[in-house]
Amino acid sequence: MPRFSLPAIRLPRSTGCILAAIGGILAWSTPAAAEVVERGDDSFVVRVTRTVEASPREAWMALISPGKWWSDDHTWSGDAANMTLTPQAGGCFCERIPEVDTDDVVGLAGSVEHMQVVYAAPDSALRLRGALGPLQSEAATGVLTIAFDTADAGTAITFEYVVGGYMRYDTKTIAEAVDGVMVQQLDGLADLLGPQADQEADEAAPAKRGSKGEGASAPDRESVEDAFGDLSND
Repeated sequence: MPRFSLPAIRLPRSTGCILAAIGGILAWSTPAAAEVVERGDDSFVVRVTRTVEASPREAWMALISPGKWWSDDHTWSGDAANMTLTPQAGGCFCERIPEVDTDDVVGLAGSVEHMQVVYAAPDSALRLRGALGPLQSEAATGVLTIAFDTADAGTAITFEYVVGGYMRYDTKTIAEAVDGVMVQQLDGLADLLGPQADQEADEAAPAKRGSKGEGASAPDRESVEDAFGDLSND
């Protein structure tokens, strides 16, 4: 639990992407985790893979339409339909916060930059930089790499989020929370595209959402780096 307090911030009522109490208890709702692959005093890496019955082009087109698969619970506006992603260098993974009019006040629309695109290779990989959710208030930042790898009768999609820098959270706790949210988002994308038959069978149990089936093995590091360069040199 972080030992600090922050001044009160007025936030949208439906803000599942932040901690229920930023200055208090970590209460980010998380499904079953995939894997926190590395963790340090001020850094962590989470990685999750799903395999879908779709071509890399179909997976890419779905990815760049986040309003169709991102969870409403992890938005500032409460509606993923307000989210957009421009798949080019400098492009924004952004969210519009609609205006709210009252009898006395004309509302004004707001906006949030979740991340910025730094690398875009259609059908192959997308890399974004930024601090998601509760990390936005910290000095830490992160790099989210989304890689596509051809699999048997489908495409393996890997989300890897590398976070580092000063943050006022216990890294074990925040890493597990972020891991769970990464799983939820990739599961949303996989559900939209349709999981491979063997993965669907493996995940048919009640805990399907967020669980990792045998058909969802991650592409090896060499094949991922072939797609978008050496991950360790950015």
